[in-house]
Amino acid sequence: MMVSMEAYFRRGQRILQRMMLDPKVRSVGTVLACAGSGFLFSAASLMHAPQPLAMGLICSTTGWRALVICLGAMVGYPTFWGAAGNQGIVWSAAGGLLALLLGKREESKDQPLMIPAIAAFLTAVTGLTFWIVLKEEAPVPIFLLRLAMALLTCMLFTQAGMCRDAVTDWLVIGVTVLSLAQVTLGPYLGLGYIAAGILAVSGVFPAAALAGLGLDLAQITKVPMTAVMCMAYFVRMIPFDKKWQRYASPGAVCIVVMLVCGAWDMTPLPGLFLGAALGALLPARPEIVHRRGETGVAQVRLELGAEVMNTVQRMILEIEPPSIDREALLEKVKQRACASCSARKNCTEQSQLTVDMLQHPLDADCRKSGRLIPELRRAQEQLRNLQADRERQREYRAALVQQYRFLGDYLRGLSDKLARRGERTEIAFRIEVSARSRGKERANGDKCLAFAGPGCRYYVLLCDGMGTGLGAAQEGHTAGTLLRKMLTAGFPADHSLRSLNSLLALRGSAGAVTVDLAEISLEAGTAAVYKWGAAPSWVLTRRGAEKIGTATPPPGISVAQTRETVEKLSLRRGEVLILLSDGVDGEDALRQSVLTPDAPPGELAAKILERGCGNGEDDATAAVIRLRPTSLGIS
Repeated sequence: MMVSMEAYFRRGQRILQRMMLDPKVRSVGTVLACAGSGFLFSAASLMHAPQPLAMGLICSTTGWRALVICLGAMVGYPTFWGAAGNQGIVWSAAGGLLALLLGKREESKDQPLMIPAIAAFLTAVTGLTFWIVLKEEAPVPIFLLRLAMALLTCMLFTQAGMCRDAVTDWLVIGVTVLSLAQVTLGPYLGLGYIAAGILAVSGVFPAAALAGLGLDLAQITKVPMTAVMCMAYFVRMIPFDKKWQRYASPGAVCIVVMLVCGAWDMTPLPGLFLGAALGALLPARPEIVHRRGETGVAQVRLELGAEVMNTVQRMILEIEPPSIDREALLEKVKQRACASCSARKNCTEQSQLTVDMLQHPLDADCRKSGRLIPELRRAQEQLRNLQADRERQREYRAALVQQYRFLGDYLRGLSDKLARRGERTEIAFRIEVSARSRGKERANGDKCLAFAGPGCRYYVLLCDGMGTGLGAAQEGHTAGTLLRKMLTAGFPADHSLRSLNSLLALRGSAGAVTVDLAEISLEAGTAAVYKWGAAPSWVLTRRGAEKIGTATPPPGISVAQTRETVEKLSLRRGEVLILLSDGVDGEDALRQSVLTPDAPPGELAAKILERGCGNGEDDATAAVIRLRPTSLGIS
């Protein structure tokens, strides 16, 4: 029977996952979750008095979510507390106004204690106003407790939204059980007990202990629930013969504790047994999820790996290639030209031959120059080949050193990210990208890619293979695919571009492709435009079009002597960024025509391509990028 229930549970889980992929279902679910959380947190009680836990939750969010939570709490306080919940309605309204006015301001991010302090101040003002005007006196301990709860819960929920870690999750679980303790589905079935039963059989020990503490602070039973939860956690680790015995442990432990303490109350038992049955469908997690020790070891290993890369880089730089033995070349010339010469015994010009003659063979003074000068020219050609080979080795060494440095920086960056792996970055903007292309031949040499990177980064890449036809298309596709893989893996944009430059230089493919890369931050609404040999880009605003970037040599000319250019700009106010390939005349398409940035990106790209293609002797591509604030709609 248990196997059948688990099978039904997994089937329902898959159905829910498919439903959650629907944007409409996700939006409705988000609204219901926000309203429900505000409603349930309004039931929180300490010392048999309502507490501003919902206010702390409201102040930790922004935008429409704060408004929906506020509405749910304003319904919940009179539902659970009647006339005693009037202060809760004021707390919720004040918290919603505070979140809407200050939630997204830079001052609140720079000073994280500002909003919690204001929330505590508003709670104090509300209590004093109700005491003076409506004569609703509250004991001093309750008054001070409400101030502390407003301050601490606002800090707790803000921390939970910004950076998830184990301790924060445990505290949130304890506060949630404290709120659910006052919500009942009948005289013997409370949501707090159900949640405690689930945590007792499938949660970690700190979460189970804090859930029991939350039930004790709610003062809904005389049974010490903290002791029940702690003992139930350890009892479940006993290797029982039958599976149901483990999941019956919370209720059984509660009965034992009642026997020991002499405090009889059967109210917790139905909720504990039902919660344990539900917890049986969840995987048991007796260990802490986030293991700080393992994370620390991984960070140390990544740092050591980065140090090894830097050491190898320094060792390679210290290696000097052997110099060219010009004297040996000159000796070979003498052997070939003078060994069989009939005048070699009385020749005085042989002693006057120097290595300078390898650079200037015609300056050699010899009575039989017909034998000497061809040998000097042959040696001159060998010297040039050796010098070219030395230059090639230097290019290889520079590329190798560069890649070791990039890998060291990449490993060090991964180490830094491990410590912040739980941090959540809020996407404040959604991106709109559209590209239009026109090729002279069937195979288009322009390759335009748009893809998401790690975190809140988004990339739009335009690779222009020089020339037209299949060869140009192959070069553009190869460069674009390589850059996309590196950027998606988390390599910085400048490292990725210089790696491509090294590859082209070592292949002898200088000028085979140009690169235009836009790195967009969906968190800050800014863009960094990297160019290497690409045509200038444009920024279109309501005031007109402005050119950004200048023409530079293409990648592949040298490993160390050339580099990309970077232009940084803001797209927060509706500006449109336009990337163009060499086949589009931006001056004719943008400065001599009236285009509005409010038009759809696809329409803009089509118009730019139509007006800027000219005679159509080259492949032409126009990519249009625009950001929209996510606050304009539910996402």
